[in-house]
Amino acid sequence: MPSVFSRIIAGELPGRFVHRDERVVAFLSIAPLTPGHTLVVPVEEVVDWTTLDPALWSHVMAVAARVGTAVRTAFDAPRAGLVIAGFEVPHAHVHVFPARGMADFDFARVDHDPAPAALDDAHQRLLAALKTAEE
Repeated sequence: MPSVFSRIIAGELPGRFVHRDERVVAFLSIAPLTPGHTLVVPVEEVVDWTTLDPALWSHVMAVAARVGTAVRTAFDAPRAGLVIAGFEVPHAHVHVFPARGMADFDFARVDHDPAPAALDDAHQRLLAALKTAEE
């Protein structure tokens, strides 16, 4: 059975994408640590990030860095947090989010019911920051 991320990538479930190429996608988390929390996910369904092909892992990290720069810009954050957890969905991924302190890394504090308008706003802000970075 495909992971929930594979279903989002395939378009079977909705996702607010900020990046997509043939190997890696990035979309907003529906349970954000902070507004702008984005998941960077390889298209290939691999459970454990330590078993990813090194070239693919490098590409995941390059996309994560680009998203990290955008979340800092879009949300005026001093840092971009990066977490590899991997327990909530059995599909390798990294969490990238605006961070203002260590409390922002506490998964017990995720927003399990964010307003759709807030997610839409975060999506638009990230897309704008990514577009500006490309120009």
